[in-house]
Amino acid sequence: VQLQASGGGLVQPGGSLRLTCATSGVTPDHYATGWFRQAPGKEREGVSCITNDDGMIFYADSVKGRFTITRDNAKKTVYLQMDSLKPEDTGVYYCAAANWIVEGLWDLAREYNYWGQGTLVTVSS
Repeated sequence: VQLQASGGGLVQPGGSLRLTCATSGVTPDHYATGWFRQAPGKEREGVSCITNDDGMIFYADSVKGRFTITRDNAKKTVYLQMDSLKPEDTGVYYCAAANWIVEGLWDLAREYNYWGQGTLVTVSS
């Protein structure tokens, strides 16, 4: 499967962005899809995940209540709606897909088989 992330940009604190992860081949519900981010000098961290089949959703504590992950199978796309953005949300955001995700391991990059290129999100005034 091929993934392509887009939608990043420069936004002021408190603003919103919607990231898009377009998938090729099968519809996104065949895979667990995760969003990760990497800030300069920091390790890649899991932001959110939506599993295949039952569509369970997980969020990092730092984004709960502000970010929303959804998917549109008809458009073969997974979205990450980001509201109330903070400067600490700045980083390169990646989407990734896994054949299967264990609930407690959704935020580990090594659990994902496929990665798209990143899209840069900068939150700054």
